[in-house]
Amino acid sequence: MSAPSTGGASRDGYGTGLLRIAHDPRVVVLEADLGKSTKSCHFRDKYPDRTISLGIAEQNMMLVAAGLASCGKIPFASTFAIFTERAFEQIRNGIARPELNVHICGSHGGIHTGTDGSSAQSIEDLALYRTIPGMTVLHPCDDLSTAELTVQLLEHNQPSYTRTARNKTPRLYDEESSRSLKIGKGSILRDGDDVAIIACGVMVYKAMKVADILQADGISTTVIDMHTIKPLDTELVSDLARRCNGIVTVEDHSVIGGLGSAVASHLSTTNPTRIKMLGVDDRFGESGGSEELLELMSLDISDIEAACRELL
Repeated sequence: MSAPSTGGASRDGYGTGLLRIAHDPRVVVLEADLGKSTKSCHFRDKYPDRTISLGIAEQNMMLVAAGLASCGKIPFASTFAIFTERAFEQIRNGIARPELNVHICGSHGGIHTGTDGSSAQSIEDLALYRTIPGMTVLHPCDDLSTAELTVQLLEHNQPSYTRTARNKTPRLYDEESSRSLKIGKGSILRDGDDVAIIACGVMVYKAMKVADILQADGISTTVIDMHTIKPLDTELVSDLARRCNGIVTVEDHSVIGGLGSAVASHLSTTNPTRIKMLGVDDRFGESGGSEELLELMSLDISDIEAACRELL
């Protein structure tokens, strides 16, 4: 893979993806007074007749989306990740239980949100939506991959939750390589047999940096962008368990119920493997710079490197 280029935030990719599927008249976009932040505003500017602004009423937004889906529309509803949690019951009973084709985007997820503080940092959203039967859960790593996966949701035909981030991150894909992504299939960014790092979201770039550091010491590292948390690519995870000395999972999310838990749960019943799970421990976040908080939560490059070395 070529050296990463500077790109936008994954939330920018969501806005781009909506425009790429706007040709389908079934696509409608719902907002909860945060279109500028989630980037659905770009769709609204060009297609105001297919955009519904619900104001600060997330529960209502989800049920309106359910109603539209029951009539054959394909709704994309977005707000901050933390605010989607207000509507958990409506998502569970109004969208997922009747298996309606609604796609939810939660922006500003994780402690990477930084200075917005603890109350705005959703570190449990991926875990919550993993528990809902039939719900697909996505957490892409850059703007181009987010755009591609958003486009694929048009034909996905089951409810989904996508987490995006506010801050810009380096691109790990280009236009061509992003088109090879598939919902439910992990993406191998780097291949090696000594240790494997499975990461999602903003942590994927850090995983790649760690692989470079380890390579300088002759340690070959596989890096997986596990953009789909559910359904997990269990075939890929099992392959890594067979050929690597251990697996490190890295996520800007609670260690309870997220990517690491999904990987550990699968392997515990199929191929017990040495695993180091890096994420936010059983605590809330706090206010601070994004990198400052990742260091505080032991999610820095040095922490990932240390976990890999311990497995060896």
